[in-house]
Amino acid sequence: MKTFKDHFSQVAGAYASWRPTYPDALFNAIAAVAPANASVWEPGCGSGQATRGLSQRFADVFATDPSAAQIGQHWAAGGDTANVRVAVEPAEATSLADHSVALVAVAQALHWFDRPRFFAECERVLRPGGVLAAWTYQDMVFSDDLLPAADAFRAQIEAYWPPERADVDAGYAGYAWPFPALPAPALWLTAEWNLPQLLGYLGSMSATARCRADTGRDPVEHHADPLAAAWGEPMRQRTMRWPLVLHLRRKPR
Repeated sequence: MKTFKDHFSQVAGAYASWRPTYPDALFNAIAAVAPANASVWEPGCGSGQATRGLSQRFADVFATDPSAAQIGQHWAAGGDTANVRVAVEPAEATSLADHSVALVAVAQALHWFDRPRFFAECERVLRPGGVLAAWTYQDMVFSDDLLPAADAFRAQIEAYWPPERADVDAGYAGYAWPFPALPAPALWLTAEWNLPQLLGYLGSMSATARCRADTGRDPVEHHADPLAAAWGEPMRQRTMRWPLVLHLRRKPR
């Protein structure tokens, strides 16, 4: 396996615990263009935030990630889910056979891939008429009362984001997609969180981990008090929101 851009193995446990789940509207939009009997490949699956929704709508899911630490945190890694298989594999070189799947689904991972090689794999493994679905969620939209404390935290970790972060901010605009586009709805990712959940999420970011390793200080701990003062009662739940950008592409028949 070639070296991959591994920003999450060191925070695999936090990623599994604190990342938000995807809305039904996302999976409904994908199911509208791919049949329920589809075999699905989910490269870059991480700890499985998207796998569960895919497995509830499609016949079987092959979920892969180049990080053994992430696969070790995957909720289906125990093998108890009949229609989900997991494996440590890069997105650019899967073990799947030619023309063996009807859907390739990539959740918050496409910006890490070697895209020319990955898109060539999509061409190889997708059946004619198959669909490539790729989505990313952008930065959290904070309410006005939380914004000053949140912006101070974001300013501290800004220099530690890898260059691919710009692709997320752009919603994957400008990519050299391999297939014609299908209509895709504008979506939002939401979560009902208390303060500990927000702090856990902030701790799961790759830039947070890089900042912590470089400075020896935890930026979440550094900004926890201002965030707490703005939040109010710690167990109070707030609706957290992220813009969710979905791309749908169909391989010609």
